[in-house]
Order: sequence, then structure tokens, then C-alpha cells
Amino acid sequence: LGKAFRCVLLLSLVCVCPNCASVVDESWRVESYWCWTSLLVTWWISTTMPADQDQQLDCALDLMRRLPPQQIEKNLSDLIDLVPNLCEDLLSSVDQPLKVTKDKSTGRDYLLCDYNRDGDSYRSPWSNTYDPPLSDGAVPSDKLRKLEVDANTAFDQYREMYFEAGVSSVYLWDLDHGFAGVVLIKKAGDGSKKIKGCWDSIHVVEVQEKSGGKNAHYKLTSTVMLWMQTNKEASGTMNLGGSLTRQVEQDCSVSENQNHLVNIGRMIEDMENKIRSTLNEIYFGKTRDVVNDLRSVQNLGDARAQQDAQRAIADALKQRK
Repeated sequence: LGKAFRCVLLLSLVCVCPNCASVVDESWRVESYWCWTSLLVTWWISTTMPADQDQQLDCALDLMRRLPPQQIEKNLSDLIDLVPNLCEDLLSSVDQPLKVTKDKSTGRDYLLCDYNRDGDSYRSPWSNTYDPPLSDGAVPSDKLRKLEVDANTAFDQYREMYFEAGVSSVYLWDLDHGFAGVVLIKKAGDGSKKIKGCWDSIHVVEVQEKSGGKNAHYKLTSTVMLWMQTNKEASGTMNLGGSLTRQVEQDCSVSENQNHLVNIGRMIEDMENKIRSTLNEIYFGKTRDVVNDLRSVQNLGDARAQQDAQRAIADALKQRK
């Protein structure tokens, strides 16, 4: 703030006394201008944004939903700098793109998120150890760990069948009357054929067991972040992206043949198919309609000739009546 105040003071001095401009070099004048502008923008935002913190959070989340998903980290950081009192709420509410790291003991890749983080360490689903090492890190119970291992194997096959590449991870943790978990899937494009893109899906599921474990209530919250960038001579550079969040609750029976893993897997598969169809209709379908309305592939002269022929046929049919 002292630097900003000094810049504003120098800018004011130059504005009030033009003769004093000779003692201020060009770099200081440019820096003073931008500091002054930044102060004015900050003052304007602070006076126009809602005073209630809940309203500020709603506005911030609404803004994040409309910004490109491939720039979530930068936009989130800028928003936190603008409204520091919303830091914890924003970090816990905004889903960020998944990051990939490697398990040193097994050599397998796994995904990082808040659900497998304890302090500055992250737990691997393959070795059940933290990196950097953490002696008292939270781990699932033995029974739940067995289900976690089976879930990672199952969803690794699911990822291979649907995405043919990428990384998946499953993390589970105990609750008082059941358990909860998260299924993560990430598929990044390799940039071949001048096309880049990334698919990030985060499925958070909460399971509450009932009737002595014979039935269970499942609550699934799914978020998918998708973006794609093409750079071709024929079409130029185009960025397309967005995110969707959907939630569903369902009661299912639990037996030896239909366990929790089967129920969760079916729900996630159905949810991903619905979200994939919605993204295809909203982003790709609407974009195609807009482009087709703005640009005609057919020659303008041919289109007019076709319209004239249609009108001639219509007039001939009217005369026959």
C-alpha cells in the first residue's frame, strides 16, 4: 500500500504541477498511472458489490461459472485477491482442474484433489501412503480400504473403456452411518492434429446404510469440466469450454451380487452419459447453429437461384388451384 500511495502522490504531483514532471521518469509515471487505476477499480468494486457476504459469494460463484474452465486457477486467484474474506468459501466451493502425479513406490499415476490431501501431503490410492510422508495422515478403515482398492481397479477399467487413456482415482473415507468417496477421471488431449482439450470429472458420493446394511441411500454430486481448443488454417483459433454440475439421490438394495461398488458405478455411468449429452447439445450443438447462421457454406448466387426456383414452384402450384 505504501508503494501505491507513493505512486499516487507522484501522479498527483505531476498532474498539479506540470513543471515537476521533469523530475519523474517515464517508468514511474506509467507505474503511477496503473496504481491509480487499480485503486479506482478496487474502490468501485468495493462500493458496488453487495455488502452481505452470502450475496458476495453468490456473485463470485456465478462469475466463476461463466469463465473459461482452462483458466479456473488464475481466475480464482484473482477473485481471492479482490475479495480476501471469501478465500475459504471459494476454495471449498469451486472445483479446480485435477492434477496428476506419480506414486514413487508403485510407479502409477494418480490424481490430486482436496479429498486425498492432508496438510501439504497427498495420499496415493495405490499404496495408501502420503507424499510427502505423513505419519498421522487420515486413512480409511481396513474394510473400507478393501472397497477402495476394488473401486480403483473397477474405475480404471471403466476409464479405459470410455476414454481409452487418461488417469482415474478413487478415494473413500468413513462416516458415522456409512461412508463417502470421490471418483476422479481426467483425460487430456495430446495436441495432435492441432487440437487441444481436457475432460475433468469429479463425482462425490455419500452412502448412508439402512436396515442393517441391506439398503442404502446414495447421494451423488457430479461436476464435469470440459474445454477444447483448435488451431487450423481453415477455421483459425477457436476456444470452447464449460462446466456442468448435477446431483441425484437414489435408494438401492445391497446384497452380495449387488454391492456398493455396483450401485455407485451404475449411478456414475448414467450421470456421465447424461452430462456428456447435455454438453454436446449446449456447447457443440448451439455453437454449430450459431456458426451456420452467421456463415453460409453454399454460394450466395446458388442460394438465390434455389430460392427463386422454390418461389416459382410455389406460384405454379397456386395457379393450378
